[in-house]
Amino acid sequence: MLICLTASHKNAGFDTLERLSANAEHAAPRILAVDDAVQGAVVVATCNRFEAYLDLDAPEGSSPVPLVHEAIRAVGTAAGLEPEELRTTFGFVHGNAVAGHLFAVAAGLESVVIGEGEIAGQVRRSLERARAEGTTTPDLERLFQRASQTSRRVKNETGIGGAGRSLVRLALDLAESRVPDWAETRVLLVGTGRYAGASLAALRERGATDVRVYSPSGRAGKFAASHAIDAVTKGDYAVAAASADIIVTCTTVEHHVVDKAVLIEGREVLAASASDAAKPGARQLVVDLGLPRNVAPDVAEVPGVDLLDLETIRIHAPLEELGATDAAREIVGRAARTFGESREELDVAPAVVALRKHVFGILEDEIERARARGDEDGRTEAALRHLAGVLLHTPMVRSREHARAGEQRAWVDGVAAVFGVTPDAAASEVSRPQSAAGAADAS
Repeated sequence: MLICLTASHKNAGFDTLERLSANAEHAAPRILAVDDAVQGAVVVATCNRFEAYLDLDAPEGSSPVPLVHEAIRAVGTAAGLEPEELRTTFGFVHGNAVAGHLFAVAAGLESVVIGEGEIAGQVRRSLERARAEGTTTPDLERLFQRASQTSRRVKNETGIGGAGRSLVRLALDLAESRVPDWAETRVLLVGTGRYAGASLAALRERGATDVRVYSPSGRAGKFAASHAIDAVTKGDYAVAAASADIIVTCTTVEHHVVDKAVLIEGREVLAASASDAAKPGARQLVVDLGLPRNVAPDVAEVPGVDLLDLETIRIHAPLEELGATDAAREIVGRAARTFGESREELDVAPAVVALRKHVFGILEDEIERARARGDEDGRTEAALRHLAGVLLHTPMVRSREHARAGEQRAWVDGVAAVFGVTPDAAASEVSRPQSAAGAADAS
């Protein structure tokens, strides 16, 4: 059984999402440890979303709720959040609806910015992390691989994402009114993480040429060299921050990289040197794309500084008008239905295997008897094999029809009633009824 626990910009506060995402790295192993019935877990954590996709081995007819509550407790323990709070926060998706939800997420249809380009890669990396942690299962593998395929179809066949929509571009759109001329704007990029390349590309599209990069982890030199910009050293960071017109932070470190003290220190150095590089008190915009937050709230106390963070961006984000087309949602819907049908067919697979084993077991017994009675030319054997194929044809067709109609149990019960075959019998020696001739021989 596939389950999804989802917290996003639609149903959770920014502070809660920040706590969840900041502690997401080892959430899947914690979830797996709660009960043997939790067979797999893949966690998708982004700046506006935390989701846990679970593969539960719950007995038919039993409720998954106790396992879900234990999984939520494990997530809360990792994030330092009360389980009761998370139970009222998390949305709950189960069954075939899980595929539709993930496919829409991967296609960017559930993002703050509809059609954003980064989410597909984040979904793909979530599966890779689950593989590395050993928490995925065949069902989860199929689910996430199909999600990636669907997101590519949406991108290739519709206008979604065609304009390169992303949080980065939306943030710069919101900053546009504060920038008289991008070519004259001094920009400091802090971080070389997941949004750094997209941020630089978006800045250049707008005409920004004076862009420098600083990395708290020391990767600025390599990033700068590969993107033909200048790197800022640790010793020059405060001055570079104070002299920038726009600071864009996109680092994955778990501490503030820009705060009031850094800006004040840089301004004091500039004032003491009487440098014209920047004027103390000049208007500055700080764009925080980090999660956890890269920028301390106290920067807003510095004269002339405006802070634009993910929470503010989310509030101002336009939604459907950015291009979520009916065609994109139709692709997602079809892909989800196909995935559900294929899973339902897999659900009857053990019973199909048991029935085929039962029939072919009888067939081999009768072929042996025919050979013992002189079927030297193989004509009887051929006729028997043809008959077995004909007899199996209709049950096989009906198995697929019942599966796609959600009536797997009716087919499995029918096979058990008519042939005395159950899925469990496939794993052991199948007792085969003797034919009338065999019974006569035995007597």
